[in-house]
Amino acid sequence: MISVTRLNGSQIWLNALLIEMIEETPDTYITLTTGKRLIVLEKAKEVIASVKTYHREVGVYQATIKVQQMEEPS
Repeated sequence: MISVTRLNGSQIWLNALLIEMIEETPDTYITLTTGKRLIVLEKAKEVIASVKTYHREVGVYQATIKVQQMEEPS
């Protein structure tokens, strides 16, 4: 899970695996696969960095690399 801050200043923890899209217009909107949208104080780049870090920590990033390597012809 990643930490983000709502507009009212409260911190929430968000399941990074459920993030479908992040928009910055200029507020940062996070759309989840459930259809729910959140507005957060963090910039899109910060949220993306947090998601990437989370994926590395739980092994999603490494698993993706291994699958891609297995699919490449030798």
